[in-house]
Parts: sequence; structure tokens; C-alpha cells
Amino acid sequence: MIAVAAPSALLNAGPGWGVRLVGIAVVVTFMVSYALFRDWERFGPLLLRHPTLLAADTLFGALLLVSAGPDTTLAYVSVCTPLLAGLIYGWRGAAVFASLQGVILLLVHATLDNPHTEPAETLILPGLCVIAGAVGSSLRKLMLHLGEATRALAAVRARLAVTEAVDAERARLAREMHDSVAKTLHGVALAADGLACSAGAARMDPALVKRQAELVARSARRAAAESRELLTDLRREGEPGREVDVLAELADAVRAFRARCGAPVTYSRTDEGGGGGGLPSVPPAVARQLLSITEEAMENAHRHARAARVDVRVGVRRGVLTVGVRDDGTGLPGLPAAPDLDRLRRSGHFGLVGMAERAASVGARVSFGRGERGRGTEVRVEWPLASRRTEAGHDR
Repeated sequence: MIAVAAPSALLNAGPGWGVRLVGIAVVVTFMVSYALFRDWERFGPLLLRHPTLLAADTLFGALLLVSAGPDTTLAYVSVCTPLLAGLIYGWRGAAVFASLQGVILLLVHATLDNPHTEPAETLILPGLCVIAGAVGSSLRKLMLHLGEATRALAAVRARLAVTEAVDAERARLAREMHDSVAKTLHGVALAADGLACSAGAARMDPALVKRQAELVARSARRAAAESRELLTDLRREGEPGREVDVLAELADAVRAFRARCGAPVTYSRTDEGGGGGGLPSVPPAVARQLLSITEEAMENAHRHARAARVDVRVGVRRGVLTVGVRDDGTGLPGLPAAPDLDRLRRSGHFGLVGMAERAASVGARVSFGRGERGRGTEVRVEWPLASRRTEAGHDR
């Protein structure tokens, strides 16, 4: 609007210094307005601290307005000054600049040689300045309230995020306890019950009582060791840049399970090309979840399915790390291939729920199916090696 009004202002300006002053006013007002519009983040705070800058811009605009006249588009542009003052300075600034702009408009009308406007028409623009200042002040209050509401909403969202994180961590710790210490403590309780029955029998067998007491002691030590391992693994997951040889960890887990339970568990590789190649190390969080799922599947096969044989097969095929645990036990009737967490919870399969949640937490996929010849159960976990870089980035 300043550019449109500039030709009229220059044509109506007096010769000599009048044209020069109007030309300077055109350049200054246009560049200042453009700079504020383009770099408000930079110049806005400066204008907030120094209201005199807006006053100086208003006076330069007054030179254009005197030269161009009150019937040009520039006169209507001047209404924006009290609007801007109301937005950045509040009602006091709006009142000051609305009064200043109104006086300038009245003086412009007074300088006309042959005024042909009625008093009502003369007061229209000053009245619009007052209205614009009130609108700017109201918008300022509205934006401040909106900002407070936005901050309050952000705080609520942050609290909700913290709550969700706490719930997720609580669920994770529940899975860890269920898959390790809770089962061992259950065995301790059963062994202690047997010891109590043997000690309270009418004809106590000292040898049997000794064996049962040793079993309780071994189970208690095992629970303590699992607690230490759990704490060590939880701390190890947070170490940036650390990676784990998951094949060696799985092989050790199978050997430890075989020695502890005496179950016939086998471990084999099923890599492409015969299984001779090595596997890149994986982040600790992924290794931990894969190990926990494998141990849970072996425990279920031994304890609940009464399996005579358990096979653990690990390999990489087409860029996917696959861990399968297959048994020849009784199986689970009606078990879906794709895990339905709600259905598993309702049916009480909390161990399977933990497997599905563990796999989902690292971007893996778990499936349940029948074993060979339709007997037993097979638990298969697939983790794409392309996720390795993503998990490493999360660790960092």
C-alpha cells in the first residue's frame, strides 16, 4: 500500500526539498515495514523494547500522508499503526498510538486548501484508528490466553508422556520378573513345601530332608543369581555403542538351561549357505529380548508341555535373524499363529503376552504354531537386520 501511494505523494509534493523529503519517507517507511515483515523474530523484540521506533515510523508515514492526501490508500494504511501498537504494547500503547495517528489525520485534513468533506467524513479515519487499537489490544489478550492454554496443554501432554513411560517401564519390569526371578521363587516355594511335609512326617527320612533342604538352598541361590543377572542386563542395555554376539549368548543360554533342568535341548544354526557365516552383533536391548523370549519358550516346553525334546534353531535368511524354539510336547489348543494380546490375557497366557510385548519393543515379530508333524509348539521370532542401525541410533 505504501508503494501504491508513493506516486501520488511524489506528484503532490512541492519542488525541491519537498520531493526529497517525501522520497526519503517512501524509502524509509517501505524498508522498515518490509524488514519487520520479513524478520519479525529478529526485529520484533527490538520493537517491543523501544516503542519510539514505531513512533518514528509513524512520523515518517505522516510526511507521506500530508503529501499524498487523506483520500489515498495510504490514509487507510495508517489505521494499521494503532492495530500493531495494540498487539505488541497492550491497551496503553493502543491508546497512545491511536491518539497520535488520529491527530495526524486531523492535521492532514486541516492542511487541505479547499476541504470539501463533512466533519463526519473527517472523523471516520480517526475513529477507525481507535477501533483498530481496541481490536489489537483484544487480540493481544486472546493470544496471551491462547499461549497460556497451549503451555498448559503441553504440560499435560508431558505429564501423560511421563505416565505412559512409567507404565511401559512397569510392564517391562513385570515381564523381566515373570521370566526370571518369579519362576525360580515359585520353585523355591514348592521345594520348601516339600521340605516342610517331610520334616513334619511321623517317620522323618533325614536323607530326604537333606536333599530337599539342598534343593531349597540351590533354588534360592539361583533366584539371587537371576536377580543379579537381571540388574546387570538392565544396566548394560543403556551403554551406548555396545553390541552383543547374540549367537554366543543363545548358545550359552541353551547350555545353561540343559544343565539346570536336565532337559534334552539342542541348538543348531540354519543360516543361508550352510550356516558357516558369522552374524553381526546386535544392540544389547535386542539381544536381551531375544534371549528372554528363547528362555521363556524353553521353560514353557519343559514345564508345561512336558516335551521330550526341544530344538532351538537360529539363523539368518534374506536379511532376517530368525530364532525358533520347537518342542514335541502337548501343545496349546486353539493357539493363534498371530498373537492376539487381548485373547492371550483373557486365557491367562501371560508368558506368551510377555513374548509378544518383548518382540514388539525391538521391532521384531513373534508367531506361534505347531511343531513337526502337528505335534508340540513352535515359537518363532524374526528380527530384520535392517533395524540394527535404527536400534544403534536409539542407543546413542
